[in-house]
Amino acid sequence: MPEATKVIEIVEYEYKWKQEFDKIKDMINSYIGDLIIGIEHVGSTSVEGLAAKPIIDVDVVIDNYDVLPLIIKKLELQGYIYEGNLGIEGREAFRRDHDDGMMKYHLYVCPKDGKGYLEHIAFRDYLRTNEDAREEYSSLKKHLAMEYKYDIDNYCDKKTSFVKNILRKTLYKENQS
Repeated sequence: MPEATKVIEIVEYEYKWKQEFDKIKDMINSYIGDLIIGIEHVGSTSVEGLAAKPIIDVDVVIDNYDVLPLIIKKLELQGYIYEGNLGIEGREAFRRDHDDGMMKYHLYVCPKDGKGYLEHIAFRDYLRTNEDAREEYSSLKKHLAMEYKYDIDNYCDKKTSFVKNILRKTLYKENQS
């Protein structure tokens, strides 16, 4: 988890990702469970049947930012480094300063009404229930991983329009009269 992705590798969905998330969830819960609302498996590894980079994305959900300073302190005692929001509103990033024996993962702390969290859930839930979109996204990711194998920025940028389109259909849909 400590270093940035150097080579983009997309693999077919693996059922073990659910169990790996559960292990990470239990570990995080043991550190800060008294301060949080919940822990969500988000990102591509959370969508059964979706090809993904083999990295678990974890959103720790908080009621509001009042508890963040104590969460930072407790996580630092467990070897996490607070990285701020890394330019994404409503999502505070942490990384481990050592190998904890878990599958590679990204850890985010998000307020329950934060943009980052709400977008993660809306996107995940849409892909979980829409097979065509899931297959299209898998195909897009595989193609981009081949084209931008060593360029994570372009790989991510080229997925943006697909993601925004899904979010327009879900989280940001306009009220219809």
